[in-house]
Amino acid sequence: MTYRARNIGIAVALAVAAALLTSFYVTNYKRHVQRGEDHVTVLVAKRDIPVGTAGSDAVGMLSTTQVPRRSVVPGSISSPDEIKSLVASQETFAGEQITTQRFTSVAQTGVEGQLRGNLRAFQVAGDQNQLLAGTVKDNDHVDLVAAVSVHTSGGDLLFSRVVLRDIKVLQAPSGPAPGSKITGGVNQTTSALLAMTDSQAQKYQWILANDSSSTGNSWHLELRPVTHASDSPDHLDSIKTVLRDGLSPSARRALGR
Repeated sequence: MTYRARNIGIAVALAVAAALLTSFYVTNYKRHVQRGEDHVTVLVAKRDIPVGTAGSDAVGMLSTTQVPRRSVVPGSISSPDEIKSLVASQETFAGEQITTQRFTSVAQTGVEGQLRGNLRAFQVAGDQNQLLAGTVKDNDHVDLVAAVSVHTSGGDLLFSRVVLRDIKVLQAPSGPAPGSKITGGVNQTTSALLAMTDSQAQKYQWILANDSSSTGNSWHLELRPVTHASDSPDHLDSIKTVLRDGLSPSARRALGR
């Protein structure tokens, strides 16, 4: 084979290879374009979804629509279950695709993410004993027990009762300093952040504003069990019930009450 013939053969081979590569590229490009034109189902907002909306509530604000595959937004969801346990961190406008990028976990939203409906965050100050400092933890549940003085024509009567039940602790009070005495918390003020309904907060505020004790501690929080918590029947306690309860009939008669 002459030098010229060999060069011609190489040129022909390169031309054939180039033609094959071009054909392969064009074919794949057409497939890509055709695939991009395929329509897929996505979830969109039926109406504006404001920041702070719970994912479980946002599920009812969704509808499905068909869009070209190339128009699917990154992070677009295919099932409402993907946002049920999340909270909207950015607003989604009506007609926009629902994406996980605009939702976040409840923990990342802080206190606000734990409030729903008529729940409010209520911060209360008290001494370490009142607020169970060092004992109660975030997400524990507590009751509020309080003593209330009632003014009557015959004098002041003191009653105690459980005023509020099953209150969630959003932020527990800080515990006593290392090495401090357990009884040293009476005059050491701390605070706790509690989740309660607006009506419960109103009652709590009344208790705080009408504290009849000289030390300002006629109320306390009490820690509820983590599981299988139950409540005794609601009742009032007074000097009469404190002295009489559990006594035999003869002891009651001796008491004269």
